[in-house]
Amino acid sequence: MFADRIRVLRGERNLTQAEVAKEVGLSPRGYQDLELGRKPKYDTLLSIADFYGVSVDWLMGRTQRREVWTEH
Repeated sequence: MFADRIRVLRGERNLTQAEVAKEVGLSPRGYQDLELGRKPKYDTLLSIADFYGVSVDWLMGRTQRREVWTEH
């Protein structure tokens, strides 16, 4: 689920794996491994969610809502 979702997000923005890797603090190979199914470390998960502006729960397949919930 995670791999599919980050692949979709990257495609929506027309970015390369290397471009996303640089933005989230990974090596290009490290990011490629995530798209191939490796589970992310916690800090990487947060960085990717922040970069794309989506919720961690959506990235991990726990909800269908992409939006980050905030309390007012």
